[in-house]
Amino acid sequence: MTIPRILIIAGSDSGGGAGIQADIKTVTMLGGHAMTAITAITAQNTLGVDAVHPVPTDMVIAQIDSVVRDIGVDAVKIGMIGSAETAHAVADRLATFGVPIVFDPVMVATSGSVLADADTIAAFERLMALASVVTPNTPELGALAGMTVETELDQAAAAECVITRTGCPAVLAKGGHLVLDGEISGVDREGRHCRHKNSERVFDFLYWLDADGWHEMSWNDARIETNHTHGTGCTFASALAVGLAEGRPLEDGISRARQFVRAALISAPGLGGGHGPMGHALGVSPFDALEG
Repeated sequence: MTIPRILIIAGSDSGGGAGIQADIKTVTMLGGHAMTAITAITAQNTLGVDAVHPVPTDMVIAQIDSVVRDIGVDAVKIGMIGSAETAHAVADRLATFGVPIVFDPVMVATSGSVLADADTIAAFERLMALASVVTPNTPELGALAGMTVETELDQAAAAECVITRTGCPAVLAKGGHLVLDGEISGVDREGRHCRHKNSERVFDFLYWLDADGWHEMSWNDARIETNHTHGTGCTFASALAVGLAEGRPLEDGISRARQFVRAALISAPGLGGGHGPMGHALGVSPFDALEG
C-alpha cells in the first residue's frame, strides 16, 4: 500500500464545512486517497440546514461497490447515513470488508438541525457492532445509550452501555459538550477520578473492553474559543480513519486526529455568519513553498 485508501460514507454539505467535503479535505491533507459514497445531499450553510435529500439506498451501495471493486479500501469512515434502510444495507456490505471502521453517529448538525430520525438511530446498532471505534459527542452518546449525560460518570456509564449492548470494542467520547476543568473532585465506584465542571479545557475519553476488563484513557487541551467549529466531528473521524489505515494503534490515531482538528480550528478562515468552517488547509498554499 503506497497511500491509505479511505472510503467515506456520509452526506454532502453544500457549505463545504462538514460532511463529505470536510472528510475529503482531511483525508487529502493527511496523505490519504478519499473515496466517497454520498448518502444524502443537504442544502446548508453556516447558519443551518435548509433541506435534506436522501440518496436512494441502491445508489449508495452502487457507489461503495464501484470504488471498492476497482481501487480497494484500507479503512472506512461513516458519518451521516441518510436512512434506516441505508444503514442496514451498508452494514450488510461492510460485514465482509475486514478493515478498520470509524463510525461517527451523526444525528444533529452543529446548527442544531436534525439529521437522523428515530428509525435511523435505531439502525445504528448494526453499524456500531461492525465498527472498530464509535466517536459520538456528548448528546449523541446519550441518545445511543438512552440516558442523559451530564457528568463524567454519566459518560462512562453510557459508553459501557453502548459497548455492552452492541459489541463495539471502543467508544471515543468527544468532550466538546461536556465541560470539565481537570481538577480532581473524587472517585467513582470503580476508583476512577472525576473532575469538576465549568472548565476551559476539553477532555476526550476513550473507553474499551478487553479480556482484562474495562479501561479508559483521556486526552485534554485548552479549549479554543471560536465560533468556527462546523465539521469538527467529521474531521476528527476522518483523520482517525487515516491513522488506522496506516496501521497506527487506536490511541496514536486519536492523538494525531485531535492535533489536526485543533490546528484546523486555529486556522479557521472566519467565513459565514454562523458556525463557520474550519481551516483544513491550515492556512498554507502549495505555492508558498514554490515561491519561497
